[in-house]
Amino acid sequence: MWLTRPLRERSTQLFLGVLFAALIVVTALHLLMPQDSALYVSSYTVTLLGKYLCYALLAVAVDLVWGYLGILSLGHGAFFALGGYAMGMYLMRQIGDRGVYGDPLLPDFMVFLNWDALPWYWQGFDMAWFAFIMVLLAPGLLALVFGFLAFRSRVTGVYLSIITQALTFALMLAFFRNEMGFGGNNGLTDFKDLLGFDLRTDATRLGLFLATGIALAIGYVVCRGIVTSKLGRVSVACRDAEARTRFLGYRVERVQLFVFVVSAMLAGVAGALYVPQVGIINPSEFSPLFSIEIVVWVALGGRATLYGAVIGAILVNYGKTVFTGIMPDAWLFALGGLFVLVTVFLPKGIAGLLFDRKKTKEEPDTPAQEATA
Repeated sequence: MWLTRPLRERSTQLFLGVLFAALIVVTALHLLMPQDSALYVSSYTVTLLGKYLCYALLAVAVDLVWGYLGILSLGHGAFFALGGYAMGMYLMRQIGDRGVYGDPLLPDFMVFLNWDALPWYWQGFDMAWFAFIMVLLAPGLLALVFGFLAFRSRVTGVYLSIITQALTFALMLAFFRNEMGFGGNNGLTDFKDLLGFDLRTDATRLGLFLATGIALAIGYVVCRGIVTSKLGRVSVACRDAEARTRFLGYRVERVQLFVFVVSAMLAGVAGALYVPQVGIINPSEFSPLFSIEIVVWVALGGRATLYGAVIGAILVNYGKTVFTGIMPDAWLFALGGLFVLVTVFLPKGIAGLLFDRKKTKEEPDTPAQEATA
């Protein structure tokens, strides 16, 4: 089966081993160590690491379409945000009469804006199964419609990148409007519980961290299953020689559309896991700058490797956390300098550096052998 093939790869086994080992270590240090110990991992750190893992899953989704399909999407933040809003709507419906205004049906921002009834598109979000389906369906449907129109018209290259950026910018402007019914500029916040578990407890935060790690593992295996299958080989052919692939009889637009939709759904899952951990979702997640930043993560980690995207996402966001604490007024310059250095000295990213070192060790010393001969 195509989904079990990646599990036999050494690289996938190593990635999953490191990921699950990290989950176990963080859990053990959080639960077993006393709070005054230097090895204790606080709830704040657990939540922060969970956010990094959400970003890692998002980076894997972008690497799937950019690295293996050649589509530079500058709008994946839109799919991430849609998944987040689907989860946020469910969490808002769970508040009930515990809100500031005590309305059992309408969220607080709707009461404040004098809404009389719940909009039709909010119906069903009081049920977890419906919300979880919408986490996949909302970004997937948008990607299906957008991708069908774009790929059918054979829009490629920088033009496609600009269109994807325009898509997320248009959605950002729309969600900023109070009339849309999604909280406007403030977005959705003040969440209470998820599936009956209090989001403010340490146990729930740890559970979300573990769930995000498992989701990253599943998303990685799904992507590896795609890229190592025949579909993946055709995707690489579309990336390297699209016209020739068409001449061979492949329906390139169908391949592009399928991979694009899968990537969008993975981004939606990442957004859904992100929202209960950070406690808010607002239109800033649609920002084109955020989508560009995602591409930077992938480029820094190493394009067309998947695990490189995970490395890039975690390192960049960790660097952002460190720099904002050390130099709050100049952290953007420090982070920008890091990007420049990596681009100049590591054009293939961090994963490319690791691959080159491995290749150097495996290759025999050819000049020495020739001299001996």
